[in-house]
Amino acid sequence: MSDDSVDRSGLSVIVAGGGTAGHIEPALAVADALRRLDPSVRVTALGTARGLETKLVPERGYPLELIPPVPLPRKPTMDLFRLPQRVRASVQQTRRVIDHVEADVIVGFGGYVALPAYLAAGSGLTRRRRKVPIVIHEANAKAGLANKVGARRATRVLAAVAGSGLHARGMPDAEIIGIPVRSAITGLDRAAFRAGARAHFGLPSDVPVVLVFGGSQGARTLNLAVSGAAAQLAAAGVAVLHAHGPKNTIDLPAPTDSAPYVAVPYLSRMELAYAAADLAICRSGAMTVAEVSAVGLPAIYVPLPHGNGEQELNAAPVVAQGGGRIVSDAELTPDYIVNEVIPMARDRERLAQMGRAAADAGHRGAALEVARIVLEVARA
Repeated sequence: MSDDSVDRSGLSVIVAGGGTAGHIEPALAVADALRRLDPSVRVTALGTARGLETKLVPERGYPLELIPPVPLPRKPTMDLFRLPQRVRASVQQTRRVIDHVEADVIVGFGGYVALPAYLAAGSGLTRRRRKVPIVIHEANAKAGLANKVGARRATRVLAAVAGSGLHARGMPDAEIIGIPVRSAITGLDRAAFRAGARAHFGLPSDVPVVLVFGGSQGARTLNLAVSGAAAQLAAAGVAVLHAHGPKNTIDLPAPTDSAPYVAVPYLSRMELAYAAADLAICRSGAMTVAEVSAVGLPAIYVPLPHGNGEQELNAAPVVAQGGGRIVSDAELTPDYIVNEVIPMARDRERLAQMGRAAADAGHRGAALEVARIVLEVARA
């Protein structure tokens, strides 16, 4: 970190949301919104060498400062005894970053990058001997440990949905903002891009298309259920765009030209995939639900069968509005695809109604709203 490399003009904002795409994408969406609101703002991303941020942040044109990771052990192992030392090292490095960029505010999105940022910002032990104000955003229906710790020190606490367990001092709940989503998604006109998107993937323009994806690594249940019904989908005239994950393969029957089954390891242009689709089958991570609902795409959400149940809670508000359906991991079988998904995919009126409901449940303006709050806190 060389002082000569830092532009000292404009407000300085650190976004802390490394590790997974669910933490990084909201952080980058807010970074983009900050630049739109005030081009003089200096945004620095905080991350670790082992997270997806090492790829995603430079691609979006932001400087990335690395700190030692502080994973929180879930069981009483030797890692638990090493935790205090690791936290101290990470907090010290974070303080150096805060001093180097002369941060005016830190906005955190949870995860193991955010915790050291919250501790460093709130200690008042940076070079200028002052506490740096903190803004917290919680994307999940149930808050994680890092944001629970940070909320005690934060100036503003924001959340995607009510009841996350977080609140600012003197407030009964967090401020409900939704999840910040990048402008390429929130500004997507699916109808306008439909023909071009389908041509991009080699899909016909006149048949229903089901989009299947299980996150960056795919999902075994989704892969087996949908590929297992490939022949019936083709016979019913329903095409499929399926991202099965780079480490996975799926067995498919001979392709048909009228309703092809397009299987790819990974979708780098999700906005085109959303535009091409009439219906999605996906997991219900917070970022997935935010993007799918923001573009008004009806969806069958299949929550992860393990964890604390937060994936089902993430999808619940959209489903309650009529924008989707929740199906358990065990229920999603080839028979379910044949008996439930095919009739739904062929019912254009029903899909149109669900799409409108999904869009109404989404929060397209969340990134700009979070950015406005961050600037307000920084200037105060």
